[in-house]
Amino acid sequence: MKISEQSDSARPKARGTERSLARRAELIAIGRKLFADTSYDTLSMDDIARQAHVAKGLIYYYFQSKRGYYLAIIHDSVADLVNFASSEIELEQLDRVHRTMEGYLRYAEHNQAAFRAIVSGGVGFDAEVHAIRDGVRDAIVATVAEGAYGRTDISPLARMGLFSWVCSVEGATLDWIDRPRLTRDKMRELLVKTLGGAMRAIEELDPDYPAPAPARRDT
Repeated sequence: MKISEQSDSARPKARGTERSLARRAELIAIGRKLFADTSYDTLSMDDIARQAHVAKGLIYYYFQSKRGYYLAIIHDSVADLVNFASSEIELEQLDRVHRTMEGYLRYAEHNQAAFRAIVSGGVGFDAEVHAIRDGVRDAIVATVAEGAYGRTDISPLARMGLFSWVCSVEGATLDWIDRPRLTRDKMRELLVKTLGGAMRAIEELDPDYPAPAPARRDT
């Protein structure tokens, strides 16, 4: 009897939780569209509520503040990028890098305001946005290291080489979305080629980390 009573009492709570999660996800999806090309400072909470066709109090209920809402949106959109970068591990090394860069550039192209916020650190010095940015960097370094070397626990020199490349990708991508004079395909190819250069430099300084065949000049 007690088991039955506990089960019955838990069900409404579970349904309520599911509805809450669905509503929260819906608000985040709306926010992703609103902030895709609009900076944090441009949109007020009144603007957000009006364009989302919801009461402003509902946004406060789920996210406590405009900043909380914005961080939830960035977390959600960046999760898509990281998941894309780390999936399809069965692909060949070069194909994985191409796929990762394609996803990265598409994200930056279609979420320009969020991408700028992540790379620049958000509103002022925002430690949470910096942490999100660091997570993206680590995910891409890990993805490339796994594809190139078969593991993610690489030497400090190899990690620094890949990390430097990721940072250069951020700067180049910022410039590209501001001045899109190259096609996405051409930009992707350029970034993949510069990764090959970074890997050859890593091999020269640390022979324990040979550049994979696609990164060699003679292939």
